[in-house]
Amino acid sequence: MKKLFKVLLIAVAVFMILPSVVSAATPYATYTYSAGGQVLTSPAAYVPDTVVDAAYMGLNGTIDDPRDLLVGPDERVYIVDAASASVKVLDRYYKFLFEINSFTNEHGVPDTFLNPSGVFVNDKNIYVCDTDNNRIVMFDLDGNYVKIIGKPESNLFEEGSIYKPVACAVDDYGRIFVVSSTTYQGIIVLNDNGDFFGFIGAQKVAISALEIIWRNIQTEEQRAQSEEYVSTEFNNITIDKDNFIYVTTSSIAESDQQGAINSKSKASDYAPVKKLNASGSDVMKRNGFYPPSGEVRITNVSTASITGASKIIDAAVGPEGTWSIIDEKRSKVFTYDDNGNLLFTFGDKGTQTGNIDSIEAIAYQGSKILILDKTNDNIITFRRTEYGDLLLAALEHDNNRMYDATIDDWTEILKRNNNFDAAYIQIGKALYRQGEYEQAMDYYKSAYETENYSEAYKEVRKQWANSFFWMIPIVIVVVCILIAKFFGFAAKVNKRTAMKVGRKSLKEELLYAFHVIFHPFDGFWDLKHEKRGSVRSAFVILLITIIVYFYNSIGQGYIFNPRPSTAMNIMGAISAVLAPLLLWVVANWCLTTLFEGEGSMSDIFTACCYCLTPLPLLVLPVTIASNFLTANEGGLISMLSSFAYIWLGILLVLAMQVTHDYSVGKNLLTCVATIVGMAFLMFLGILFSSLMAKIVSFVTNIIEEISYRL
Repeated sequence: MKKLFKVLLIAVAVFMILPSVVSAATPYATYTYSAGGQVLTSPAAYVPDTVVDAAYMGLNGTIDDPRDLLVGPDERVYIVDAASASVKVLDRYYKFLFEINSFTNEHGVPDTFLNPSGVFVNDKNIYVCDTDNNRIVMFDLDGNYVKIIGKPESNLFEEGSIYKPVACAVDDYGRIFVVSSTTYQGIIVLNDNGDFFGFIGAQKVAISALEIIWRNIQTEEQRAQSEEYVSTEFNNITIDKDNFIYVTTSSIAESDQQGAINSKSKASDYAPVKKLNASGSDVMKRNGFYPPSGEVRITNVSTASITGASKIIDAAVGPEGTWSIIDEKRSKVFTYDDNGNLLFTFGDKGTQTGNIDSIEAIAYQGSKILILDKTNDNIITFRRTEYGDLLLAALEHDNNRMYDATIDDWTEILKRNNNFDAAYIQIGKALYRQGEYEQAMDYYKSAYETENYSEAYKEVRKQWANSFFWMIPIVIVVVCILIAKFFGFAAKVNKRTAMKVGRKSLKEELLYAFHVIFHPFDGFWDLKHEKRGSVRSAFVILLITIIVYFYNSIGQGYIFNPRPSTAMNIMGAISAVLAPLLLWVVANWCLTTLFEGEGSMSDIFTACCYCLTPLPLLVLPVTIASNFLTANEGGLISMLSSFAYIWLGILLVLAMQVTHDYSVGKNLLTCVATIVGMAFLMFLGILFSSLMAKIVSFVTNIIEEISYRL
């Protein structure tokens, strides 16, 4: 009896849990991206709730060509149907209230829409973009006609241009912002009477220098026949409570858009979504790992056949500064916070409930997201989950500067999704604002966030400097004295060795490198003719350079090298130093043998290795210093590194001149020819390795075939 009772209890528990498990199941993956571009799966922030079709709405007919979806301030839902040339108005529960499909205009003439495409609603009026009638029609909230806002008149419009409004938005001051599908000058701004104010937010046009030169030498007829350079047009618009305008475009070249993503650009030049103020300036914050442009990877996470950058066709503003964009290619929703951090991505193409065949529009309705599916002519509603509620609570507390609560919220989020790098960053920011800089650094480090880590480290360094400020000048003076003593010691040894007859010791040969780099003409002459150096000392300098490069790859400060890899860095250090050195030696020897050069291969190799001396001399202290510098001070590292390579280049040119006893002109010509020879040798090496790989593959296939037949 007891066993039967336990079985019944378990069965009841299973049936109670099952609905919640089923409702939480989604036919798509929810994910974000790491700083390195890896997909990080996360719990679902939104799950499919209801499929709202014509029957659910209570319509007599169908919706055959839905173009736009909007949720008004009263949570009524508005759908623009181009097929029936009407606007369907639903209540907050998606039940049909009325439709606007005809009206009597101010002349007393019955009027209708022609291919309407967009709708906007504020707390007073409904604005319908009557696209093919080239106008915007205004109604009150009950659907009663108010007035027509016709085509704006201005000399700024191109001659013969057609006005086709496809989307609009109205701010609190009555200004109407219109997206016209055939207008390239930007967003059209009108007042509530339809008077033209101007254009804002025009996209930047990219023209190459060659195209500019060519157009300058063309005749007027040639310019007229050539390709015209115009800005990219927008395709949709929405507005937030602070009157900031979100506009989207899908006509940016995919290569430009993907290039901006790959370079993690914070500029708006190739951004498919912008946030504009009233003057048209882009004020969007793009502080996430990647710019808010939709998919980061050019192939879809689940559908590898879909490639290329996202095609963004609509945006919607959510609570607490969040906003979402939709990707028509992949039927996905990308949601960001006010700083441009990707919070989550969800959605996919398919036939299961929650998938969208052809995504057309997006809107927020309280805690729900509504998606318009153009293929299936319905609306899919998605409800926010507990995980989504936690994200929103964390953003709300952060916006209200309740940092203790923010830390608690993001900690709870990490318990559910420890892959969420943005959560570590948000906790780090909250700790930074509380003055807990070292703890903030730990959280930033967990997400490989070097920019904020640098700011926290700057404060820690400032505290340390205030406590031990007396040590800084002492350390600087001691280091300078030690450097001066070392160079003085090297100069004495080199002076004494100059009078020495016979073979030099390894120490004397190595210290001679410090004479060569400061006195290259007589240094390289004595290196060859007085045997002040040798191949063994050259190998030692080469080895030291490789070791310093390896240390540079693993010993740089976290800010400048957050992900060191020991195995790869060993090979990288060897190839970075040895490969170009050997290519130069071989190519130069081959050329100078033909052009009366006096240096042997060992002479060239020895001189080249001595030319490497500035690299360890400057790279080593730069590597050590990088552990004490912030990101803003990284220019010092670049400057010293560049100086080291310039020094190396000058020494290399002078070394070849002295070694081969060339004139200046002949030496420069030979050095240029050596670089060309290096490229030729690389080509031969790649060709040979490819040929060998094919031979090995061919032999392997023959052996396998013989083994199968035996």
